[in-house]
Amino acid sequence: MQNIWTKLNKPTYALAPMEDATDTVFRQIVAELGKPDLFFTEFTNVEGLISEKGFKNVSRRLKFTKNEKPIIAQIWGINPSDFTKTAQLIKKMGFDGIDLNMGCPERKVIKTGACSALIKNKKLAGDIINNTKKGSGGLPISVKTRLGFDEIDMSWITFLLEQDIAALTVHLRTVKEMSDVPAHWDEMEKIVNLKNNISPHTLIIGNGDIKDLNESKNMTDRYKIDGVMIGRGIFTNPWLFNKKIEITAISKQNRINVLKKHITLFDKTYKEQKNYNTLKKYYKIYISNFEGASELRVELMNTKSCDEALSIISNLES
Repeated sequence: MQNIWTKLNKPTYALAPMEDATDTVFRQIVAELGKPDLFFTEFTNVEGLISEKGFKNVSRRLKFTKNEKPIIAQIWGINPSDFTKTAQLIKKMGFDGIDLNMGCPERKVIKTGACSALIKNKKLAGDIINNTKKGSGGLPISVKTRLGFDEIDMSWITFLLEQDIAALTVHLRTVKEMSDVPAHWDEMEKIVNLKNNISPHTLIIGNGDIKDLNESKNMTDRYKIDGVMIGRGIFTNPWLFNKKIEITAISKQNRINVLKKHITLFDKTYKEQKNYNTLKKYYKIYISNFEGASELRVELMNTKSCDEALSIISNLES
């Protein structure tokens, strides 16, 4: 059946969903600098989204603009019926698909029984997938997960492939390993063989330690997978999805102009709804690789508002 996953360029290069990082503001900036084939939202809690009290705060995670399409909403939680209601809402909002987070390794999330805890609870994981399908209105359902919980567990990958999902993204580490060891790309051959035998139509996306498009192409060619999801690499090079730009050629003024645009868009989008300090994680992305960058970053990190940061940048321009 035709859906956004089948229509995408192959291999597909996607920007990974990252908590408190890949919000609509950053995605809009990345879309201008070098757009990936596919965006994902930050992971959004279904229980909060469908509650009257939580909707206002949680729903801002699902903001997006036309420039960010195609875009998939990533969701998480533990109550299957909440996934049905959330899927119905996501369909109405105009997303291109729904991704189920079954890989987040954060302890406070695992304690609730959600995300990577589902690796140990196949019954609940299956119920969540089926209930999401019920409310999806035909939107494709995908899953992002890890290789296993305490150890590599191909029975988990097998189970997910048996669920008739559109795509499966595998972060090639276990939950226990967090990001403390190199990604196990050598396990990808087993995953592809399972996919070919169980669910040939399910697309396989690899994730872990990929920093640029050259590495992405090498992995898709080597393992015959459908695409790669890049996460932390975007924090060293927000231009990385742009095949025409070499990062070393980006001028100081260009970097400063992008930062100014990011701060201005953040202020316009959130006003005081989002803590200004969450913006500071981006400063090193832009303010680097030029003389005086370190001193400027320190100055910007000591600011307490968008206006203060923009004032510093304006003084550079005068």
